[in-house]
Amino acid sequence: MNRRDALSRVALLLGGSVIGAEFFLSGCGTGDKKIGQSVDFTADDIAYLDEVAETIIPATDTPGAKAAKVGTFMTVMVKDCYDEKNQKVFLEGMNKLNEASKKKFGGSGFMKITPEQRKELLTEIDKEQKEYGKNKKKEDDVHYFTQMKQLTLLGYFTSEPGATQALRYVPVPGKFEACIPYKKGDKAWAL
Repeated sequence: MNRRDALSRVALLLGGSVIGAEFFLSGCGTGDKKIGQSVDFTADDIAYLDEVAETIIPATDTPGAKAAKVGTFMTVMVKDCYDEKNQKVFLEGMNKLNEASKKKFGGSGFMKITPEQRKELLTEIDKEQKEYGKNKKKEDDVHYFTQMKQLTLLGYFTSEPGATQALRYVPVPGKFEACIPYKKGDKAWAL
C-alpha cells in the first residue's frame, strides 16, 4: 500500500474529521490529477514555513510548531496530497506573505522581522482570510492562509510533541469511561 492510499484510508476511518479534510481527501485520492510533479521545497522554504507555524503555535510551557517540525510536514502534504491548483495557491501564498511583510515593514521579508511583527502581520492576514471566506463563492480558490493554518494545526496536533505534551495522551487506553470530569484549563484528549 502506498502512502496516499494509507492517508486516505486513515482520513476515511476518522470520518473525514481531519482539519482541512476537503484538501486531504481530495488531494490524496487517485484520479487524473498530477500531484507533486512540479513542487520542490528548499531548506529555506521549510525554515520559512517553520517560522510561520511557530507564529501560529508558539512555544509556551509546551513545545511550539517548530519543535514538531511542522514546516517539513507542510511541504510533504502540499507535495504529496494537494492537487496542482491548491499547490499553486499555497506556493503563491508563501510569496504573498513575504511581500506583505516587505510592504508593511519597509522591505524586510518575513524571516527578518521580529516575532511581534510576525504576529501582527499574521493577525491582519487572518482577518483578511476570514473576510475572504465569508464572501467566497464555491468555485473560488481557498485563501492561502487558511491552508497554512490548517496544515499547521494538523501537523502540530498529530506530531509527537503536540499529541503527548499539548494534549492529554494515553498510549494504551484502559476501560471506556463515558463521563470524565473536566476542569476549566484541562488539556483536550489526543486520539
